Amino acid sequence: MKAPDFAYARPTTLDEALALLAEHGEDARLLAGGQSLVTSLNMRLAAPSLLIDLNRIPDLAGIAESDGLVRIGAMARHREVGESPLVRERLPLLAAAMPHIAHPAIRNRGTIGGSVALGDPATEWPACCLALDATMVVRAQGGERRVPAAEFFQGLYTTAVGPDEILVAIEMPIPSSGALWGFDELARRSGDYALAGLAASARSEGGRLADVRLAFFGVADRPVLASAAAAALQAGDIKAAQAMLGDEIDPPDDIAVKGATRLHLARVLLGRVAGRMMEAAGGA
Repeated sequence: MKAPDFAYARPTTLDEALALLAEHGEDARLLAGGQSLVTSLNMRLAAPSLLIDLNRIPDLAGIAESDGLVRIGAMARHREVGESPLVRERLPLLAAAMPHIAHPAIRNRGTIGGSVALGDPATEWPACCLALDATMVVRAQGGERRVPAAEFFQGLYTTAVGPDEILVAIEMPIPSSGALWGFDELARRSGDYALAGLAASARSEGGRLADVRLAFFGVADRPVLASAAAAALQAGDIKAAQAMLGDEIDPPDDIAVKGATRLHLARVLLGRVAGRMMEAAGGA
């Protein structure tokens, strides 16, 4: 099957792209890496009248550090993010997550902004944003606003980005001294969507974990922050944290796997990730 007919625009400035989006509204779609959009076009699941290509807009690119934050442009490619020396030094969780994203061809072309704006609940970047308490920078013609990750992901393929807005960057606070992180996921095959995944952050305090954030993905209609399980980990009790997951996530049954299986896998991941983080905290 081939994509339906549509007009195509390749703006070179953010203002130009926003003007096109304001003019055409929901009849327009934004093209970043195209790894999800092109498939949906070819399957006739999307039929925009205008495709706005963001690949020639320099304001959407780059990775930089400023005022205690790492700002990642929305058009940064997955591989660019994971292999950035700045990211590896300041945000190693992202570097650990990147190799789990699909396959090399997709990592070379897909963008972090495209993944985050799509809001697929089984993907890695949204959970990492939640674990690292990121802020999404969203812009419309009327100005710019910042949305915390906890408020950004609103449901299945639903985010806080409005029809006249573009996600322009993701800002992540640089972790403090003693920062710890953990990442793992379980999938049927390498490159498949995760059946369950976990992105975690914390810091070492007196040989224990503090400020724990556990962001699970692949288990709900959005990434889920498990606060009760995090509190149990801060008390040093992994088994209690695993038990509490049953009150915090309730994966539905689907054609891929039963919800009870996803919950079991989430508990397995929590045990693995928490064990490594607690060991690191004790040795810090």
